[in-house]
Amino acid sequence: MAGRNARTVVVGIGNLDRGDDAAGRLAVRRLRTMLPPGTLACEQDGEVTSLLAAIESAASAYLIDACVSGAPAGTVRRLDVAASPLPLDTLSLSSHGLGLAEAVELARALGLLPPCCIVYAIEAASVEPGGGVSPEVSAAVAETAERIRRELSDESLAGGRTDA
Repeated sequence: MAGRNARTVVVGIGNLDRGDDAAGRLAVRRLRTMLPPGTLACEQDGEVTSLLAAIESAASAYLIDACVSGAPAGTVRRLDVAASPLPLDTLSLSSHGLGLAEAVELARALGLLPPCCIVYAIEAASVEPGGGVSPEVSAAVAETAERIRRELSDESLAGGRTDA
């Protein structure tokens, strides 16, 4: 259970062999050396039960995943899913079948959703097998990692409080 002893968990979701779907995992790899003490970083493939285990008992969770919604490649969305459900009617957040959206809503239904739960969704250009990461998504990965680093730094300076 990855989140069991961590105050904050950052989870990068995706498949490294499917082009831009690697975005979440690449963002976590960038963040690993920049995270404040007490923050756990992990990579997931998006499987629902593994994702639930990763966020279980965390006070804060930041989930990073590629999405396919029709927005320009590299668009980054920040969604406070503790405050409201994912906008499934207008935004397909996961580039892989069952995954992030289902895990978030299942966690909510089971009372396992952390009090602070933020999703960063990075718009993919292509999630074809064997493809590389597009330049737009590479730039968005760097931007997302920096945004989360700043957010966690601000949270740490505020004594763990989040106003997200």
